[in-house]
Amino acid sequence: MSGAGRALNRTKDRTRRLTARLRRHAGPDRVVRRRPCWGGIAVAVLCYCLSLTPSLLPRAWWLQGLAAGVSAAVGYGVGAVGETVVRLLLRWAGFRIRPRLRRTLWAALGGLGAAAVVTVTAWSVRWEDEVRRVVTLPPHLVWWQWALVPVVAALVATLLLLAARTVRLGTRVVAHAFDALVPRPVAYATGVALAVFVIVGVVQGFLLRGALDAIESAASLADQGTTEGVHQPGLPSLSGSPESDAHWDTLGAKGRDFVGTATTRADIAAFTGKPAVDPVRVYVGLRTADTLDERAALAVRELERTGGFSRRILAVMGTTGTGWINDQGSKPLEYMWGGDTAEVAMQYSYLPSWVSALTEDEAAATGRALFDAVYAKWRTLPADSRPRLLVYGESLGSFSMESALGGSLSRLTSETGGALFVGPTYDNPLWRTVTAQRQPGSPEWRPVVADGAHVRFAQVPADYGIPDAPWGEPRAVYLQNGSDPVVWWSPALALHRPDWLDRPRARDVSPAMRWYPLLTSWQVACDLAGADSVPDGFGHRYGTMPTSAWAEITRPPGWTGADTARLAALLKSVREPGLLD
Repeated sequence: MSGAGRALNRTKDRTRRLTARLRRHAGPDRVVRRRPCWGGIAVAVLCYCLSLTPSLLPRAWWLQGLAAGVSAAVGYGVGAVGETVVRLLLRWAGFRIRPRLRRTLWAALGGLGAAAVVTVTAWSVRWEDEVRRVVTLPPHLVWWQWALVPVVAALVATLLLLAARTVRLGTRVVAHAFDALVPRPVAYATGVALAVFVIVGVVQGFLLRGALDAIESAASLADQGTTEGVHQPGLPSLSGSPESDAHWDTLGAKGRDFVGTATTRADIAAFTGKPAVDPVRVYVGLRTADTLDERAALAVRELERTGGFSRRILAVMGTTGTGWINDQGSKPLEYMWGGDTAEVAMQYSYLPSWVSALTEDEAAATGRALFDAVYAKWRTLPADSRPRLLVYGESLGSFSMESALGGSLSRLTSETGGALFVGPTYDNPLWRTVTAQRQPGSPEWRPVVADGAHVRFAQVPADYGIPDAPWGEPRAVYLQNGSDPVVWWSPALALHRPDWLDRPRARDVSPAMRWYPLLTSWQVACDLAGADSVPDGFGHRYGTMPTSAWAEITRPPGWTGADTARLAALLKSVREPGLLD
């Protein structure tokens, strides 16, 4: 036989061996015959049950089913790995489980697992009612809806496991294809690497990118719209007016809301019974100028044009993701100071906050550019005639303003006349620093820092008096609810028990809540979906608390506690921003 014939025969033999291996290791019959593992099911049931335990906020039945399904799927994966390790150890020790014992274990697992699912699901209704009572919501759970929780969880877990099995099957096919060409460890490493590459490519390049593109497209269209009833202002003290270089059609939807619904001197005079002036509101949108520096410079020119630097109060305000400024944070200053105020803000995105949080650099850069530009002009003014410089931000806006100050308490006290941060995020640099420096014995949800000399934390007005020590100037206030998942979720929650679960707990955190590795992080992440679906004073809703906070921070002359209560009642109907803003 010629050399070519022998090479052809070797190729045929190699092909037959490769085909036989693929049929034996990755064929459909192999997949069908494979049984679920007892370790995976046991841990899946455990994770399902733990996922129903109390968290920060009440959850809808469908959200609980989704959370439980993901938890069960992850638990199955962990349990399967654990069982594989146990089997290897038993095989190494020469121990073998007899078929009768195996059947007994399966029966026991099935009975106990089913009983645990039914019992814990029924008991979770009581847990959910307890969480609802803590946040002052009445119990109104429907039993048949909650009975669907394990059904939804089973569907979600099954889909996730099928996806995982598909990926594993693809990995094995690739590995065995290379097994005939390279050593087995190299073949399996190649299969795993290729599977990871494909998954990351699909998720990032198709699923995630596609979802973000769709959200961005919808948000861009919404940003170009104008809220019904909002019209271009005619007052020169407002951006977007005919005299303004920040043109109305470039401000974005939230910018137009900010200047188009500005408080008027008539509103203020009607409340105070004293003469007032029209407040200054400056806003620069993403489309107002091409670059960040140009937008910041335009904001300063707008303050100069409107006379903002000659007002008694000048507040630099961080926006939420879509560019929203909460009226609960902006209007109180205008009423307290008779309209002798100027407020300035810049848009850095038109995406919802939960999407914008993925690109925090834009929020930080915009906060720094705006504050630095305003501060550079402010410090050139005579010290006895320049306005009191304040900073304000809510949620991602607080991150933006903290970043503007470099996360430094010394800069805050030396460069500003006060600050209000509402619902800070876990990534806020200054918040993390001062919280870590709290005095021993003070809880994480209401820390005491340096005897409250400059910074205080509050959930209710009585908290401003904690500690009972002198409160100097300038003053900074953090408003943070004990049940706000925006404040308390962090990557560290997955592996470390948080101090805010220590005793005593905040008044709105269920005493039945416990920390579990990975699971609690996932539970609190799910709480984000309902952070705005609770009454004021809970979750991510702060109601009129900024009114009392600004009264404490700025202490307007002649202003009384009764005035604060009246103003809070007046502003009670103002809508707060949500995670979609």
